Parts: sequence; C-alpha cells; structure tokens
Amino acid sequence: MTADDGGTTRAGRATGDDGTGGTGGTGQGARHAGHPGVEEDIEEGDPLALRLESLILGAERRYTPFQAARAAGVSMDLAARFWRAMGFADIGQAKALTEADVLALRRLAGLVEAGLLSEPMAVQVARSTGQTTARLADWQIDSFLEGLTEPQEGLSRAEITYPLVELLLPELEEFLIYVWRRQLAAATGRVVQAADDAEMVDRRLAVGFADLVGFTRLTRRLEEEELGELVEAFETTAADLVAAHGGRLIKTLGDEVLYAADDAGTAAEIGLRLIETLTNDETMPELRVGIAFGTVTTRMGDVFGTTVNLASRLTSIAPKDAVLVDGALAEELTRNGDAPKSEAEVAAAEERGEYRFALQPMWQRPVRGLGVVEPWLLTRREGG
Repeated sequence: MTADDGGTTRAGRATGDDGTGGTGGTGQGARHAGHPGVEEDIEEGDPLALRLESLILGAERRYTPFQAARAAGVSMDLAARFWRAMGFADIGQAKALTEADVLALRRLAGLVEAGLLSEPMAVQVARSTGQTTARLADWQIDSFLEGLTEPQEGLSRAEITYPLVELLLPELEEFLIYVWRRQLAAATGRVVQAADDAEMVDRRLAVGFADLVGFTRLTRRLEEEELGELVEAFETTAADLVAAHGGRLIKTLGDEVLYAADDAGTAAEIGLRLIETLTNDETMPELRVGIAFGTVTTRMGDVFGTTVNLASRLTSIAPKDAVLVDGALAEELTRNGDAPKSEAEVAAAEERGEYRFALQPMWQRPVRGLGVVEPWLLTRREGG
C-alpha cells in the first residue's frame, strides 16, 4: 500500500459500524489508489501486479475495510483513524485487505485496551511509522529497484522485478528490523539518561542547520539529473558526518540539513567538519552553518522550539563557509573546556593546545521574531 505523507485522505470522513462506506469512499476501489494494494492497474486485473502484491504482503485479499475492522474487533471509526494515520487512502468497501491488516488493527487496539497506549498515542504510532516507512519505500522503488531492474535481452523490466523482489524481500525485511532495533536502543538510552522526567520531553540539545548557498540559482542552471545528484551527494555526506561524530540527523530538506547533538562540542565539531569537507569538494557550493543550544521539544522524530528557530536564523546570516553559534552554545563550549574564555587563556594555553575551538564575538543584531542576538563565529584552533 502506498502512503500519503500527510497522513490524510482525499475521500470524505469515516462513518460508523454499519458498513456503508466506512472509510469514506464510494465503494469503487479502482478510484482510490493508495490503500493496501489498490492501484489502478491491479484493479484492472494485471496478473503480475497481483502476484507482486501477494508476494510482498504475504497473503491474498480477503476483507473489505468493514470486514477487517469487524474481524479485528474494533470500530470502523477507529480502524479508519488508524489507516489514515498510516497514510492509506480511503477505498470505500473494496475487498483489498488481508489477514495482516486485521492483525495490525488488533495489535494497535490491544495496546489501547491494555492501557499501554492511549488512543491518541496509538494514532501517533501509526502516523510516525507510516510516514517513515512511506519515504523508505518510495526511495527503494525510485532509486534501488529501478536501478536493478533494467530491461535485459529477452526480458522486460516487469519480468525481472518479480524474482528480484522475491530474493531481496526477506533480506531487506531483516535488515530493516535490525536497524530499527539499533536506533530504538540508542533512543531509549538517551531517554533513560535524562536528568528528570521533564527533560525526557523538553530536552537541552544543540541544534544545527547546514544550508547550501545559492541553491535557488543552481536549480535554474543545472539539469534535473545534475541537481538530483548534487542534492544526494550533499545529503549523503552530511548524514555520514553527523552519524560518525555522534550527532543525529533530524531531517533533510534538499539544500538544507537539520541535526542535533546532546552536547555543544559534538554539534560544533559536526558543523566545522561539514564546512571543511564540502569546501574540499569542487562540485559543491559554499555552505552556511548555524548552531544554537537550549531547550528543545521533540515530537515524532522532529525538533521544535525557540532554539531550533534561532539555529535557523543564525544559518541565514552566517558568512559563506562559516559557522555561527549563539551565546548559549558558546558558553557551553567554554564551560566544558572546548574553547577559551578569554584572550589571556588563549596565550597561556597556546603551546599546550588545550582547546579544540575558537570563538569570536560578532556584532549584535536583531533577528526576526527573536529580538537582538549576539552571534559568535566558531572556528577550529590550529591543531585542534
């Protein structure tokens, strides 16, 4: 089933348990591409598409949405909320669902009934999982399978796809579970190390933005394929550097990446590494980086709050190929011994090379929506 990243649907609202258009559709499944396996070509009886769907889902179609909800023991309204949160379009009462759909509904509803999750939290679980896996599936089809299913002599792409998916599916499934468990373990560790319960939700983090300079001009000058390659190279480089140095990539926005780190030194190191690495790549435009430190609200893998807004504003005013940080991050660096507090300390520690970073105060300036701020130019100390 394909997904709508917004977690919403085009057809109307869900109705009750009477089975009359329970997911808001008209009953014409072929008109609602996007729900489990319901695509135009499949509804028209494409045998290969049906075989692929059965292979990937591991089961045959058996249920309408109303029948699936009833088999799972949940109301049609709750089932529709879960499906929409996962990003599945309304399909009316087409018979398109499998035992796996019933089991998924039963599991989510069971977590609510057992008191392990509230109903709104269960919907959030469905939405976050749907949005994340939708992006992953789109990438795998667009960039992965497409490149591996080039037509060969005597065989069409469609004929190559089925045996390839059959071979890859179990391996990719196991790998997905492995990575998810690793990420879950890391995220859980960060939460339990929080100083108190409040810090688990509103945490103090260093947040950094890295933005390619002149990207809008590049979009007019480069061919689409060249632009796509540049963006992919930028995102890949940034993701690798963030991960390698202990940060977390929050999201990529084409010409911009947002990352976070638990401490100021890690965020500063990542920011400078990004500048240093991309400066040595002649194919890349200049880069601006802005970093701020403070309380951040985390939700569904994203970060929000004044600290995030400040980091974004610092990025927009940073010089080319430079890192600007706010006063709070500068203070953290000096408090932790990563940067000197004064010029006297610089002179005393020059020979010993005690500090990784140098900080230079910039002119105070008003920043839209945040008042007057004093940015600091972050650089690496020679030999740091």
